Amino acid sequence: MATGFPPLTPGAPAVHGWRWRILLWAPHRLGFAAAVVVMLAASAWWAWVLFSRVWPLVALPLALPPILVHGAIMTLGFMPLFVAGFAFTAGPKWLAVAPPPARALLAPVILQVAGWAAWLTGAHGGVWWAAPGLLAAALGQALVAARFTGLIGRSRADDRWHAGIIAVASWVAVVHLLALAYAVVVQAIPHALVLVRSAVWLSIVPVFISALHRLVPFFTSSALPMVDVWRPWWVLVVLLGAALVEAAFEWGGGGLQDAAATRGVMLARGLFELVIGSIVLWLALVWGLVQALRIRLLAMLHLGVLWLGLAYCLLGAAQLLGLKQGVPLLGLGAWHALTMGFLGSILYAMVTRVSCGHGGRKLLADEATWWGFWVLQGSVVLRVGSAMWPDEAVGLLLAVSTWCAALIPWGMRLLSWYGRPRPDGRPG
Repeated sequence: MATGFPPLTPGAPAVHGWRWRILLWAPHRLGFAAAVVVMLAASAWWAWVLFSRVWPLVALPLALPPILVHGAIMTLGFMPLFVAGFAFTAGPKWLAVAPPPARALLAPVILQVAGWAAWLTGAHGGVWWAAPGLLAAALGQALVAARFTGLIGRSRADDRWHAGIIAVASWVAVVHLLALAYAVVVQAIPHALVLVRSAVWLSIVPVFISALHRLVPFFTSSALPMVDVWRPWWVLVVLLGAALVEAAFEWGGGGLQDAAATRGVMLARGLFELVIGSIVLWLALVWGLVQALRIRLLAMLHLGVLWLGLAYCLLGAAQLLGLKQGVPLLGLGAWHALTMGFLGSILYAMVTRVSCGHGGRKLLADEATWWGFWVLQGSVVLRVGSAMWPDEAVGLLLAVSTWCAALIPWGMRLLSWYGRPRPDGRPG
């Protein structure tokens, strides 16, 4: 490991306590640690904003719409940092190439963390904080995408498709960050909000789908030999194609002035989403959802896949049930079934798995991890149903409080791992 620091071996002198330099011992340590910091800062900021809506005494003036600040950092803030940690841990193995040292990710990670700190500052300080923050994040993401693309270029592995999808999605994130910075500068807030939703479909969802298509059948068959590895390519094509169609709906459905045309788009989108949701729910069963429930770490992954199917069904139902009013039912509740339910659950499961497996710990979900996952599920249910609360602001505050109750202990625990040597004494 060319990190500049001697790797730990069973016979090496012990290193006690938490050390910053240990983050440079493995890509997942650095990427995940930075992601956790951004995630916790973004979650705490949003909880404070929602708290101030119920108790205005704690409010500060806002220079940008809080929903935009929240959506951007929850989509393009910590997610790409988690992806970077994962991609430079699993990617070199997929591609059969030498992994780069974690130090190579240091500058891109610093740029992204600093950029998102400026973005949160810009929420109150104005666009000249926010826009440079997005540009710094875009530069950091571009450096990550370029290095990962270089790994693919050097690979001669037979299957480079999954890694290739992640690389393309990483570049798409760069484009969205640049476009978002421009939209913020010119105060095109409606377009900026569409960019945030588009980034979910075109940058974040494809990464998760690619990883799940490659790993869930393999993990399941390894733990449960009675379940065969089943991952036909058409499944990947259908799910990626569905994400592209959703992005097209985001861009094409918002500017319609004619009520009949709006309802026509809602009808088509609702039916499409119900079909895709049914396919994903069937896929969850085929991939061994029921059998996986007996193994906690595996169950968390499969329940995340289940949330993808439920999210599509909820999104479709929201479109169809809102036809009469011309506005989808449930507000953003159904959307959060996708972001908090699917993306949040898969993130929780995969980061836990990588952190245990590459951190010298048992590959399992202990009591704290398992119950934290179920608190996370509670936060998703609260957020999906918040629009039906008598006071939606209180419902949102309950949802974000539960989200923080799930992720703050989990994140702090992981941070304590990343800055300490592996307990088994091995390098990495």
